[in-house]
Amino acid sequence: MLKFGNESVKSKRYNMQHLLVEIKARTTQSTQIRTFLTQHQADFKGIDYQTDTYFQVNQGRLKLREGNIENHLIQYDRPNQAEAKTSKVLLYKSNPESTLKQILTNALGILVVVKKKREIYFIDNVKFHIDEVDNLGHFVEIEAIGNQGEHQEADLRQQCLHYQQALGIQTEDLLKVSYSDLLLSDALK
Repeated sequence: MLKFGNESVKSKRYNMQHLLVEIKARTTQSTQIRTFLTQHQADFKGIDYQTDTYFQVNQGRLKLREGNIENHLIQYDRPNQAEAKTSKVLLYKSNPESTLKQILTNALGILVVVKKKREIYFIDNVKFHIDEVDNLGHFVEIEAIGNQGEHQEADLRQQCLHYQQALGIQTEDLLKVSYSDLLLSDALK
């Protein structure tokens, strides 16, 4: 059983498709965000030390997330824009002991590796990340997650924007691109 916030998603399959609306922003307000989440009875899932290995693909993005909490192969398409972004995400729960990473590396090649310390919280179907990303700094992410068609995109967008405002995240702090893009752009300099 996969659990998102207070909602349980029953599935015997290891893969799940999600629709989500998300924002990502630079922050110097991690303590205030943590306080807000605690005051609003957010479900703290823990601190995950994650390595995201992005593979070279022709369309969308493909990454293998290895952590002490989350372990998934994640395929997604998302526009690069500095506002709430809609993504279609396909997750495959991976076994950290498998040879999946080596198979993908051999077949596709590695594009970039992102390492981060991530605090994970949920309020209902909305997931919050407070991230410290190696070589990039501190960030906050808000993901309003639609499980198996249970939520409409407009509702997810409204949830995401509600929490952006509640957390005081300014438009100028929003990122257009992913951590992987930021690392790649720094590598090209």
